Amino acid sequence: MIFLWSEIHSAFSFLENIHLWQVASTVQGVESMQPITLGSVLIAILVLIITTQLVRNLPALLELALLQHLDLTPGTGYAVLTVTKYVLLLIGGLTGFSLIGIEWAKLQWLVAALGVGLGFGLQEIFANFISGLIILFEKPIRIGDTVTIRNLTGSITKINTRATTIADWDRKEIIVPNKAFITEQFINWSLSDSVTRVVLTVPAPSEANSEEVTEILLNAAHRCSLVLDMPAPEAYLVDLQQGIQIFELRMHAAEMAHRMPLRHEIHQLILAGFREHGITLPFPPFQVRMETLHRAQNGNNATFTSSSGSGRSGNSSRSPGDL
Repeated sequence: MIFLWSEIHSAFSFLENIHLWQVASTVQGVESMQPITLGSVLIAILVLIITTQLVRNLPALLELALLQHLDLTPGTGYAVLTVTKYVLLLIGGLTGFSLIGIEWAKLQWLVAALGVGLGFGLQEIFANFISGLIILFEKPIRIGDTVTIRNLTGSITKINTRATTIADWDRKEIIVPNKAFITEQFINWSLSDSVTRVVLTVPAPSEANSEEVTEILLNAAHRCSLVLDMPAPEAYLVDLQQGIQIFELRMHAAEMAHRMPLRHEIHQLILAGFREHGITLPFPPFQVRMETLHRAQNGNNATFTSSSGSGRSGNSSRSPGDL
């Protein structure tokens, strides 16, 4: 492009003779007036246009040409792309504005004053912006991580300068300010290890053999395709509540997305094992008492009916002579 446009550039050299305004410039301690020409303005506009196109397209080019060939986590690649865009914007902006006489040395005091003023009025926005930079460099969360913050659980889909987007299990996208991930406590289910533990509470009747129930639970865990062999699953009798044995089956899943399918499969295997060994799931104590009371009332009614019926039968068997 430079070779092809070199002749055209020389043809437009007359633009350097068109002075639009002058700016004061200090060179080696000597202040002088430098003219800003129409050619400088056009070049500054061209620099800003090129910067805009680079910011839009260079991250994708880096992803295709370099990042996909490196062994990087999704969060690291996203941080590199985001920082690259910020650097391109900074360099292109400073270069373009310097061509029209707006240099950083002249703007720094204005930027400092605006920073103080905006810091009070827009402190939440600045706090979220700085929090976004901290997230990109410290990486407490990354693209694709499963997190729980407040009452929300989902997967990180975007990390922007002001807020982070979380997609929950219903595929709704929730926007969470970046400040929340810095100042609040949250759970990252896949920060350094995606393996999570699943704990199931399984009741059994009091007359059931506890060792047999433990064997059924462990056998179901070993047969489940989503349960990891290491760490090995464990089953314990943890409590006795009103004639019911309470067992806990503890096992591990490879990732957060396996938790619900694992629970579904393991419940089916446990029910099949109980049916095979003739074990019935116990009723809740309140339901048992209600059924016992209902049977007792039916028994009393039956007894009363039987007694009344026998009395009527005795009277009808008497002869007229007895009267």
